[in-house]
Amino acid sequence: MRHEHHSGLPPSTAAAPSTQPPIIISSRDLARLEALLESPALSRLPAAIALSAELGRAQVLPPEQIPPGIVTLHSRVDCIDELRDEPHHLTLVYPHEADVERGRVSVLAPVGSALLGLAVGQSIDWQAPGGRPLRLRVSAVHYQPEAAGDFHR
Repeated sequence: MRHEHHSGLPPSTAAAPSTQPPIIISSRDLARLEALLESPALSRLPAAIALSAELGRAQVLPPEQIPPGIVTLHSRVDCIDELRDEPHHLTLVYPHEADVERGRVSVLAPVGSALLGLAVGQSIDWQAPGGRPLRLRVSAVHYQPEAAGDFHR
């Protein structure tokens, strides 16, 4: 079963170009992220607006139907910034779980928003704070909660 979702949140004017790769997110991640983005403290931040735009263009599937190799929340992934040839090893997390020293990157960070929903081999152009361009390619997903059957994270 395939669902297209439009979050009803404001579209981003700060999002990356319209040649974005298709993304897939779980209905569970979507519900939690929409609740997070409804917070008055976050709703007008550029990072929240960019994440909202990503959610609005995502294909939404039940957690049990998320294919392996898709970056979801709490996934452990390897990616590379192709413009700088910089590898990154990280876990995508909610903002309150972020810890850069432990490689736990918030979904509201530019790298986190860019990676959400990508599949192994996909790349996305994105902007870091200050406007520095990123071209992130997912090279591996070492752990994905949905593929591991962990639906209650």
